[in-house]
Amino acid sequence: MAMFSSVLIANRGEIARRIIRTARRMGVRSVAVYSDADATAPFVAEADEAIAIGSPAARESYLNIEKILAAAHLSGATAIHPGYGFLSENAEFSEAVLQAGLIWIGPHPSSIRAMGLKDTAKTLMIQAGVPVTTGYVGDDQSDVRLTAEAQRIGYPVLIKAVAGGGGKGMRKVDCAQEFPAALVSCRREAQAAFNDDRVLLEIYVAQPRHIEVQVFGDSHGNIVHLFERDCSVQRRHQKIIEEAPAPGMTESVRAAVCLTALKAAKAVNYQGAGTIEFIADASNGLRADRIWFMEMNTRLQVEHPVTEAITGQDLVEWQFRVANGELLPLLQNQITMTGHAIEARLYAESPETGFLPSIGTLRHFKLASHGIRVDSAVEQGCEVTPFYDPMIAKLIVHAPDRVTAANRLGAACRMAEIWPVKTNAAFLANALTNADFIAGSVDTGFINAHLDILVAKLNPDRKILEAAALSRLNAYHIPAALIGFRLNANPHIEVRLQYGDEAHIIKVHPSAHGQVYTVANYGDETIVFAGGQSYVFSEITTDYGVNTAVASDGAVLSPMPGHILSVEVCEGDYVTKGSALLVMEAMKMEITLAAPIDGYITGLRNKAGDRVAEGVILLRLQTGD
Repeated sequence: MAMFSSVLIANRGEIARRIIRTARRMGVRSVAVYSDADATAPFVAEADEAIAIGSPAARESYLNIEKILAAAHLSGATAIHPGYGFLSENAEFSEAVLQAGLIWIGPHPSSIRAMGLKDTAKTLMIQAGVPVTTGYVGDDQSDVRLTAEAQRIGYPVLIKAVAGGGGKGMRKVDCAQEFPAALVSCRREAQAAFNDDRVLLEIYVAQPRHIEVQVFGDSHGNIVHLFERDCSVQRRHQKIIEEAPAPGMTESVRAAVCLTALKAAKAVNYQGAGTIEFIADASNGLRADRIWFMEMNTRLQVEHPVTEAITGQDLVEWQFRVANGELLPLLQNQITMTGHAIEARLYAESPETGFLPSIGTLRHFKLASHGIRVDSAVEQGCEVTPFYDPMIAKLIVHAPDRVTAANRLGAACRMAEIWPVKTNAAFLANALTNADFIAGSVDTGFINAHLDILVAKLNPDRKILEAAALSRLNAYHIPAALIGFRLNANPHIEVRLQYGDEAHIIKVHPSAHGQVYTVANYGDETIVFAGGQSYVFSEITTDYGVNTAVASDGAVLSPMPGHILSVEVCEGDYVTKGSALLVMEAMKMEITLAAPIDGYITGLRNKAGDRVAEGVILLRLQTGD
């Protein structure tokens, strides 16, 4: 059967590049669509054709169905691949694609609808005999009913957006007093992310593991699984490290879970790539009777590369072939698993400042490549903007065993050289080489339990200081023979460098060499790349010693560029330290700004909906002294 001739990719970043690679290998012409913010992005240049579809705001571009269909018509594309996120699980979009006479590379709209809403999906799974977690999935969304149901289920309880995904609109609530505020926050986030503020409630599993099974169906009634993945290492319900197979998974439990996944997929006559997600109580190991259906993602997953690694299959090619009306490439007994694969998500964020998103131009960007699969959204010179998800790359390692894979991936993360945008590379390396992770002792609480040791401290050691000092001297082209020549002492020169609030005097000898770390000089700044971190130094031009000024006017500044979701205070209000002031959102992250001191609100400058830059004054706190 002849393959369709061209595909429009209704997405961006690394998944767009990923789809383009398979399309090129299969001789399919690729068409990219892009917002103004992505005009110079790598995926735009790599596609055979690229069409602009609007302003940076996703609703004006990547979420605009009419513009995407118009681009398909303009380019002559015969198929549309939605990637993941954005419109990938939007039944109206898939129907519009089919009505336009195009091939939809995804499941039937009815399957998306059936599994797209968590409450409907749970009801359907119960009817199909699939075990689900205890909770509330009713139509009554009143505060009174939800509060009563939470009390019935018992605290702690999970509030989850009915139309949710990616941890959006999800909150763990520990007690009844916290429930009202958490419910308001979940509804607001769900409405913003999915245009649907309905929620459901679930019992909270104390030691949960996130196990998911990759399934695939074709239009001829065949459905297979490609084994399981473990995505338990999460932060704020967002996956960070994924692996296949799941550590500690026995053959008998694997068989039971995968058969349950197939039962779930068959219940909706599933076609294409999908993932059945389960929550497992890991307090006594992985047991078939302690694993429950959680939800189904009716699309390709971010973590699909680990499944590709252990099975040797190209899942995007499978998607193309199934959408083209072909049989699945393999039968169930032909799908085998070899070795272990782990994926780490590289985010543009700063673990040292509470994982706030980081934006800017990537003046220096280099990732390990030997023996590593890198699916990257960016290259050196690209700009990381505040408009989209902060994930900029995925690093994947496939090895004979789990320990080897973890150590290799940890080493690859430590080799990341990125500046001035901050990333979680060192954080990932610390997690991957943590003793508990290596031992397979992971659950969704792993990050919080180990946070203090996973967040690296940016304190340069002697070798880093020497590397920075020597690099400054080399930048001035000072011959080694002239470094600090003395008649009565060992030759050396003193280099004064500033690192944050600290000043250092480093003695450099002629025999010193800077080959331990990669060092780069950008104007007056010297950057040493070590352990996945970037250490930034500048020269001291004044006397040794640093005086730091602390603001005393009570100004509360915006910690990141973004927009104001809500303002919790009014001019003249008196607040105590820790009280909520404003709620901001940037790069799909919601953050509440709290009062650093007691005081009266003055100079309140913003309202809900305003967009603000980083470092601007939002309000002031007057102590009344």
